[in-house]
Amino acid sequence: MKLYFIPAKYKKEIKFPEKHIKELPERLALVSPVQFVDHLPKIKEQLESKGKKVKLIQGKHSRNAGQILGCDVPELPANDIDAFLYIGDGVFHPYEVLYKNKVDLFIYNPKTHDFYKIGREEAEINLKKQKGALAMFYSKKNIGVLISTKPGQNRLRFTTELGKKFPDKKFYFFACDTLEYDQMENFPFIEVFINTMCQRIALDDAKKVPRPIINLEDLPEYKGIA
Repeated sequence: MKLYFIPAKYKKEIKFPEKHIKELPERLALVSPVQFVDHLPKIKEQLESKGKKVKLIQGKHSRNAGQILGCDVPELPANDIDAFLYIGDGVFHPYEVLYKNKVDLFIYNPKTHDFYKIGREEAEINLKKQKGALAMFYSKKNIGVLISTKPGQNRLRFTTELGKKFPDKKFYFFACDTLEYDQMENFPFIEVFINTMCQRIALDDAKKVPRPIINLEDLPEYKGIA
């Protein structure tokens, strides 16, 4: 069976409110999910006409300039920009921006016309918890490895040498299509989980997991994996 992924595009005209332009810093990275990405060039032109310096960036797995995914946002060099401007609804994508970049983020929702800022400090809370979980990994022996069977999320190939890299630990592998957090309680011998599924599980949903949890790429040996 073939799968076809058809992006649902937002068709109404989008114009960034003039009254909010003065609230933005000078150097901006402009991003959005696929639903709004077609509108970014005009918004960029509008902001630049008011003296802003605007970049359209995109994730490694995105197809369009300015498009980001909830688990795929570039980490820009320090001092490269002053802030991100996100065009879209919800905060799932924006928090990935904050996890990867040490700047503030402004959000404009073209559906509700809401405009607000999320400070970097709000993401730091979850990042500090993950650093604590990483320290736990190095001190524990029984490690559970979460593996997704979903296309695009399956990264089993990266886990095959965990035993060689960490010979003092014992690894248990759990594969599933949908992670049911309450089922994780059935494995009380697991001391720390390594997540190879959606990266946001170890950040946004860590409180739902009964043990400390890290992402595979949090380990220096796996930093930068795709």
